[in-house]
Amino acid sequence: MTTVTGTNWAAPTETEWLLHTAGLRGDVEAQLRVLAREELYIAAPKAEVDARPDLIRWPSYRDASGWLCKPVLTRGMLPPWHPDWVFHGVSLRWIADSGLLDGRTLLAVNAGTPAQSFLSAAPEHLAHWRRLHEETDRPARLIGLRHGALRGPLAYGLACGAHLALANGVPWNEVGTVYHEYNDELRSLRESWGITERADWQRQLDVLLDARNSPAEPDFVLRVREELRAGLDEAPPAELWRETAAGHAQDIGVGHGAVKEIEELVRRIIRYEARFRADGLLPPDGRVTTAAAYDYGRAVNLARWGLSARFCTPHEAEQAIVHAGALSRSAYRSWEDFSAAYALGRVLRFDGESYGSYYQGNVTAHRMLTEHEASPWRNIPWR
Repeated sequence: MTTVTGTNWAAPTETEWLLHTAGLRGDVEAQLRVLAREELYIAAPKAEVDARPDLIRWPSYRDASGWLCKPVLTRGMLPPWHPDWVFHGVSLRWIADSGLLDGRTLLAVNAGTPAQSFLSAAPEHLAHWRRLHEETDRPARLIGLRHGALRGPLAYGLACGAHLALANGVPWNEVGTVYHEYNDELRSLRESWGITERADWQRQLDVLLDARNSPAEPDFVLRVREELRAGLDEAPPAELWRETAAGHAQDIGVGHGAVKEIEELVRRIIRYEARFRADGLLPPDGRVTTAAAYDYGRAVNLARWGLSARFCTPHEAEQAIVHAGALSRSAYRSWEDFSAAYALGRVLRFDGESYGSYYQGNVTAHRMLTEHEASPWRNIPWR
């Protein structure tokens, strides 16, 4: 069963609009296909989740007709950030497997909004939900919130974090209740960043904003090339760049092995930049001048992750995002320039010239962000 209200409504994202229009048609199957690709959210007190992170309590309520309902929200319908309330992220498959629904209980999606639906949950319905979840493709999507930041310094900073927002399937312009669901956020910050409390988060954020998280060697050799270019008034030959970088490394007292690594790093950057030109990340005569974009782009997302994990306030997250945007603007000449630098920083650290998922993810993000008509890069001037 399904109930909808309103015909003229500005949905926060495409997801809610699709649910709304499907509801107007009475098309439950279309609603389910939308829900099968989405993360759905169950509210919980933060103190309760911190005490029992392995347990999802999912309270029920009775609607005006007396039906017992289990409520969930889509991302665009989440309430404003609150320090004491967090959200579990679940899938349609998890709901079907939870054992908490039966033929006497409805799944209430976005109850009380124009994107609401009340779905019957008899065993045959749950089996269908499982099949839909397994069959549904989840390609990379550029998502924006209608009520999110679209103009100004905050939107600019958020757009500098759009690579990761796109890769993670979250709205690019959100500073809000969740990024990943709460428990996943805590786990990811702990395992990937060593962050377990606010002080850790602030320390890692400062390192990113100072462009000190990534290895120093790429920017060292890129700076050598820029100095040679300024002196020659043209691009230096590859051999001159390599020899000069190695010589500078020797001058500052690095060991023989490190000098060899500097020489190989120059060769790797030359090969990556050639591939970038072939794949459209750089123009035919383009180059990367600094790889700091990789740290700045991650700083934007670390600010959002810290907010999602309740390690900071919205104001603090927004300040960090605006700062990262200002640093990016001062270091680069265009969104394309920034994107190529972000890609180089990422592949040098993780790809190992395999041109695998790390590399291809950069290509996909670059193309979507430079070509999609709704991309912030198409709508927010670099300067």
